[in-house]
This record gives sequence, C-alpha cells and structure tokens, in this order.
Amino acid sequence: MTTENTTPWTLVGQKAPDFKGMAVINGDIKEISLADYKGKWKVLFFYPLDFTFVCPTELVAFSDKIEMYQKLGCEVIGCSIDSEFSHLKWTQTPVNEGGVGELKYPLLADVTKKIATDYGCLMDGAVAFRATYIIDDQDVVQHMSINNLSVGRNVEEFARLVAGYQYTAKHGEVCPAGWSEGADTMKPDPTGSKEYFSKLK
Repeated sequence: MTTENTTPWTLVGQKAPDFKGMAVINGDIKEISLADYKGKWKVLFFYPLDFTFVCPTELVAFSDKIEMYQKLGCEVIGCSIDSEFSHLKWTQTPVNEGGVGELKYPLLADVTKKIATDYGCLMDGAVAFRATYIIDDQDVVQHMSINNLSVGRNVEEFARLVAGYQYTAKHGEVCPAGWSEGADTMKPDPTGSKEYFSKLK
C-alpha cells in the first residue's frame, strides 16, 4: 500500500494545506474551511470510510472525549472520502445499528480526495489512512501520525499532545517523555536539563 503524496514527506513545522468542503455539523450540511478555524488549535483526523468497523469506534471516542479538547480550546474535525450525504446518514444511524449517532464535531466530505492527497494520507488512490494532524493557532502542523487501517487510535493521546504543544508555545520549555498536564517540564539548555533530571533522584 502506498500514499499519493504531492507534499513533502512530512508536514510537521509547515503551514497546514488549506481545505474547503461540505461537512455535517449538528445534523446540518454546511461548508467549512481551514480559514474558519483561524486563531484556534485544531485536530484534523482522517479515516477510511463511513459504515465500516474500526472507524465508528474512533469517531465515537473523539465525540465522547470532546470536552478534553474543548478545555484546551481545540477544535476537532473528522474527514473521509465519503460524501456529506453519507456522513449525514451515518450520524442519523444509532451506534447499535452500525452508525455513529450524533457527533459533537464536524465531519468533512472529501469526495474528490484532494484534501487527503494534499495532506499526504491517501492510500493507493482509494481511501485515507487513519491519519491525524495537530495544527496550531498559527495554522502550523505540530504533529502528524498515520495508522494503517487495522488499528484504531487513542484519542486521549492527541489531547495530551495538544496540551504539550500549547505549553511549549506559551512557556518556551519542552516536555519530557510521558509528560502530562501539570507535570514538570524542562528548559531546553544543558543547565535546565540537569535541573529536571536532578528532581528524578
């Protein structure tokens, strides 16, 4: 399996590719774009297809944990190559009948596959991998990761990463391995690292 990628191999540290398309939001169909989220942190995640198996577990998990993202002032946007009409039907279908129910964030339609291509996560010209992008309030990509289709994501991990990138942007310090909100951080210099490691003894 290969990706169709017109972008550099990584978008991290670069401006997020612009996007615009129809999306399902709170039971309605509306056009959204990256510009609508100017000045906000975003998690943009791609998934392969509506009405499949692993995908609904991820979409429902993001919806169930949306407060974690809201507390961080971070918007969540889901995207697949399905149409907005497929998205609408899927959100109108209960989870126990193969749907996802009402979601607390937009589902963006990418029927032309342009958005997935621009973000470098289109698999064999067919569907998107399980790709996730953390985009900061300046529209710079701070994180990207791509899962193959068979394993779902941990949505709490992306909230942890958002919190970490927000902290470093505000304070100029760096977050060590396993960092979580409220834990010690580190000044990015030899003295600062020694101070951090001295606390571990």
